[in-house]
Amino acid sequence: DKLGNVIGWMGTGDKIIAIDSHIDTVGIGNRDNWEADPYQGYETDDIIYGRGGSDQEGGMAAAAYGGKIMKDLGLIPEGYKIMVVGSVQEEDCDGMCWQSIVNEYFNGPEDARNQIEFVISTEPTDGGIYRGHRGRMEIRVDMHGVSCHGSAPERGDNAIHKMAEVILNVRDLNENDAADDKEVKGLVKMLDPKYNPEHWEDARFLGRGTCTTSQIFYTSPSRCAVADSCSISIDRRMTAGETYKSCLKEIEDLPACKKYAKDVKVSMYMYDRPAWTGHVYETECFFPTWINKESAPHVQALVDAHHALWGDKRLAPDAKAASTRDGRPLTDKWTFSTNGVSIQGRYGIPCVGFGPGAESQAHAPNEITW
Repeated sequence: DKLGNVIGWMGTGDKIIAIDSHIDTVGIGNRDNWEADPYQGYETDDIIYGRGGSDQEGGMAAAAYGGKIMKDLGLIPEGYKIMVVGSVQEEDCDGMCWQSIVNEYFNGPEDARNQIEFVISTEPTDGGIYRGHRGRMEIRVDMHGVSCHGSAPERGDNAIHKMAEVILNVRDLNENDAADDKEVKGLVKMLDPKYNPEHWEDARFLGRGTCTTSQIFYTSPSRCAVADSCSISIDRRMTAGETYKSCLKEIEDLPACKKYAKDVKVSMYMYDRPAWTGHVYETECFFPTWINKESAPHVQALVDAHHALWGDKRLAPDAKAASTRDGRPLTDKWTFSTNGVSIQGRYGIPCVGFGPGAESQAHAPNEITW
């Protein structure tokens, strides 16, 4: 398509079962941390080594062969076709690729929902079947100050010093409990029905939201001057019951942001990086939480198939993998984020996860799949 997503088909029906895999990867980081060339990779009887093994080239191979096997064995239901997607730019802006697919390949969300029965994400699931994960957003806080000569800092207004108070409040938001005596109540409050009456059970399944200061920037005329601006980025992970509006307001309501209200601006980042085709799909850096009930038909379809083929426990390719999978429920959730933030989070197209590899291998040196 225009963005560069690779889309293939098996079958001829009108209804669609889609299988998604992103085909981009992150970089390799420090090459010294790799035991072998991460781009050359290698294969043994047990593993495939290299960047993208678990995240997420193995999923692309599984999707392509899964579609072929369905066709060869006559498993594509009458009236259906299989849509296999190799999506791009997921690592930069998860779900943006599916925003493009829904709005530029299909004729918008309603058309996509009418055609697509459900989507299987092949992101690594450690042998489990995953029914959701937390959302996230990228928040920016800008603080205005006034510069002056560093020999007389009282003449200016130090933006870094003011931002330091905001950063401590952000830490409190992440680390505090929700006791009545806390000026900044911690994000753990969303696990309590008192603060999250409609979604606290889903929040406990997905896990609490978190926030951390991830970047800091400043401007100053020199090293001998008071800083006249300071900005930070906040990585905000969101659980059920939290929205981008509620998360922005939480930052605006921090004591330091209120104290310096005339000098502070809280906003959400935008993403507008061109794809490899040159096409730009601009979107805000907001990635909604999504979750299915365990009883959802498309989740139960995978569970029933797994029980029929392999039983009710996670498969493990070797003893090392088994040690991380034993005792974990078959039906679970991801810790990281996937294209499901758009597929189901934005557009309400049912999504479920079942993919090769391990989440712990993602973005790590010496990445493997089995």
